[in-house]
Amino acid sequence: MFSKIAHLGIAVKDLDAAVRLWRDTLGFTLGGFDEVPEQKVKVAMFPVGESRIELLGATSPDSPIAKHLEKKGEGIQHVAFAVPDLEAALAELKARGVALIDEKPRIGAGGHKIAFLHPKSTGGILVELTQL
Repeated sequence: MFSKIAHLGIAVKDLDAAVRLWRDTLGFTLGGFDEVPEQKVKVAMFPVGESRIELLGATSPDSPIAKHLEKKGEGIQHVAFAVPDLEAALAELKARGVALIDEKPRIGAGGHKIAFLHPKSTGGILVELTQL
């Protein structure tokens, strides 16, 4: 079902400062930005081999990223796994008793179909599935 780690999502308070750190200090190549208005997030993407790092900056104080930052501070917010067929993966996981945040896919950064699994079913880790 899972083909690779698609990306790690890292919540940051200051997206511009985080981009400078990852690009200028750590030496990663910035692949670009994307904004997902429905999720109130701006994303800076850094390719790493077949995966990427996504720096997640809130565009609104009521966004999921802003709430994460309030509760847990900066750091890894989720891990995303690529799946070949998102609808089939969600159906299979639901049949196995996994709690889903998203019953149906939605569009995420890069225009990819995504869905989240509830951390109560994944050992406290927010897991995103993405169909690349």
